[in-house]
Amino acid sequence: MATFIEIRDALMPVQDPEIRIGILDLGLIYGVAIEPSKNNGGGQAVRVAMTLTSPACPYGPMLLGQVHHALSQLKEVKDVNVDLIFSPQWDPRSMASEEAKDMLGIF
Repeated sequence: MATFIEIRDALMPVQDPEIRIGILDLGLIYGVAIEPSKNNGGGQAVRVAMTLTSPACPYGPMLLGQVHHALSQLKEVKDVNVDLIFSPQWDPRSMASEEAKDMLGIF
């Protein structure tokens, strides 16, 4: 059974390609749900709610694909859905980790 820790670990290396900071540190992941897969093969379905640093981010499709790929590599995960949302709007001052804020020059 996939755990939230395994999901976190799978997403840890995924970085925003423009600013080279991890999406978890940036606070781009708004939520994760793990459910039984509705496919006959069993396993689990993972649904991720995430945003981008900007609605016009040119790397958005690539970033969504990286999240999907990272989670689909987990043995127990049979279905991955990545929901792109923009509410609430991403704000690095309140959503990014302290380390990411330092890298972004936010004090």
